[in-house]
Amino acid sequence: MDFVIFIAAMAALIYGADFIIKDSERIALHFNISHYVIGATLVAFGTSLPEMAASMMASYAGKSDMAVANVVGSVIFNITLVLGLVFFIAKTMNPKRNLFALDSAWVIVPMILFFIMALDGEIGRIDGTLYLLLMVSYLIFLFTSSKEVLEGEIDEDLTKEKFNWGKSIILLTIGFGLTIGGAHFVVESGTNIARTFGVSEWIIGLFLISLGTSLPELVVSLVAVKKGNAEMSIGNIIGSNVANFSMVLGAASLIHPLTVNLLATKFDMLIMIVSSITLLFILANKLYNKAGSIFLLIILALFIQNSFA
Repeated sequence: MDFVIFIAAMAALIYGADFIIKDSERIALHFNISHYVIGATLVAFGTSLPEMAASMMASYAGKSDMAVANVVGSVIFNITLVLGLVFFIAKTMNPKRNLFALDSAWVIVPMILFFIMALDGEIGRIDGTLYLLLMVSYLIFLFTSSKEVLEGEIDEDLTKEKFNWGKSIILLTIGFGLTIGGAHFVVESGTNIARTFGVSEWIIGLFLISLGTSLPELVVSLVAVKKGNAEMSIGNIIGSNVANFSMVLGAASLIHPLTVNLLATKFDMLIMIVSSITLLFILANKLYNKAGSIFLLIILALFIQNSFA
C-alpha cells in the first residue's frame, strides 16, 4: 500500500509544481515581465519546487537524512541523467552564451559552501540564511547577464491566452495544495518503505525521492530538445542545482537544523563532486554531444551500481 501512496503522492507533487510554474508564467506575462526573467527564475526554480517541498516536509518531520539526501541525489540526477540524455538525444548544440565563463562558478560554489557548512556535522539556521542570500545573488546575476539563454523554455501558448485572475488563483491554490500534500505523503510513505525493507532513509531520499522530484527538470529539458533548443537545458539544470542548494537546503534548515554525516555518505558526496567537475569539463570544452553524454551516463551507472551493491 505504501508503494501506491508513494507513487500517487509523487504524481501529485510533480503535477502541483507544474500548475504553479504555468500560472506563475501567466501572471508574469500579464505584467510584461521579459521571457528571459520568466525562464531564468520560474522555470529553473519552479522545477525545484518538488525538491523544496519534500525536503522541507522531511525537515519538519525531523528526518535530516532524507532532506539532505534528496538534494544530493537531485543534483547528481540533474547532471548525469538529465544532461546525459539531453546531450545524447540532441543533434547539434551551439550555445551563443559562453557558459563556462559566465556560469561555471554557479556549478561549483554552492557545493563548496555545502561542504564548508557541513564540516561541523550540521547545516543550521545561520547556514540556511546564508544560502537564501546566495539565491538572491543568483537572481541578481540572472537579471544582469545575457537575456538570450532561457527564452526558448517558455510555453508560447501562454502568451496567446487571455489572462484571468480567478483562474490563476484557483490553479495556484490547487498547485500548492497538491505540492504540499504530495510532499507530506512522499516522506511518510518513503519512510515506511525504508522500514519495511530495512533500507536507510538516506537511500530512500537519495533514489526514490530525488529521482522522482527531478522529473520536472527531465521533462522541461526533453521538451527543449524536441523544440530544437537543447542548449537551453544546460542553463535550466545549473539554475535548478543552485536552487536545490540555496532554496531547498536553505528553507529546510530554517525549519529545523539538518545533521550531515560526510564520512558515512562519502561515496555519494564524491559522486556529486565528480558529476559537477565533469560538467565543468564539458562546459570548458563544449562537449555538448554524445561524448559528453557517455561521460555523464558512466558516472550515473557507477553511482547506481555502487549504491545498490
